[in-house]
Amino acid sequence: MQWHPLILSLQVASLATVVVLIVGLGLALLLARRRFPGHTVVDTVVNLPLVLPPSVLGFYLLFVLGRGSPVKEWLGIDILFTWMAAVVASATVALPLMVRTSKAAIESVDPNLEKAARTLGAPEWRVIKEVTLPLARRGIIAGLVLAFARALGEFGATLMVAGNIPGRTQTVPLAIYDLVQSNRVREANVLVLLMTAVSFAILWGVNRWQRSWWR
Repeated sequence: MQWHPLILSLQVASLATVVVLIVGLGLALLLARRRFPGHTVVDTVVNLPLVLPPSVLGFYLLFVLGRGSPVKEWLGIDILFTWMAAVVASATVALPLMVRTSKAAIESVDPNLEKAARTLGAPEWRVIKEVTLPLARRGIIAGLVLAFARALGEFGATLMVAGNIPGRTQTVPLAIYDLVQSNRVREANVLVLLMTAVSFAILWGVNRWQRSWWR
């Protein structure tokens, strides 16, 4: 069995999770603690990937990353049909899970504790770092785990923007699809069981870590 699809899947999911952590945490803080014109619109757009069909989401990503787009024409970056496009697709579909879970956790933090820190002279960044995020950490961690798991299993949007190129952009879900299409069910079973074991091990490890953390 070739290990490249699994290694690539872990690489793509890991990088997508880093992107989701940075972007998603910022959006969660903004949506949970600020009210501004268009708040509902931004919240709705962030959550669209949860309900859009993967083909529609992939089409939008093709528009954003393809010919004539700002990313390609202005920045001179062409990542279509590369593994980096798979990272963008995985991060896009995983982002709502991070934002929703983290936003709910941040909203559950008592605002009076944040006000008390500001009263003592703490700047806003310290309030967020030392009060808000520590108290919301369980929800943030849960969001990260869900985002990683979603990125690891991404299929539809990835197929449209990264393609299914063996040895280059073929992740485990795409490899399983190819194996089933070619009636190589036994090899597909191996990858399915391997993917299940990896996902289970990740979730089990994080759950044990959370329990030991809160003892």
